[in-house]
Amino acid sequence: MVVVDRWFPSSKTCSNCRTIKETLTLNERVFHCDQCGFECDRDLNASINLEKAIS
Repeated sequence: MVVVDRWFPSSKTCSNCRTIKETLTLNERVFHCDQCGFECDRDLNASINLEKAIS
């Protein structure tokens, strides 16, 4: 079992380039990275980040 810090910004971090968005409201369901242009579902992006955090 791996525990990721409770405050790890999995939803605000781009799973492509690792840039962290300063603001991301709960009603924004699509994550769009202003840095690299990556775009995907917010929850999918968060799950990719969590998977990367444990590997």
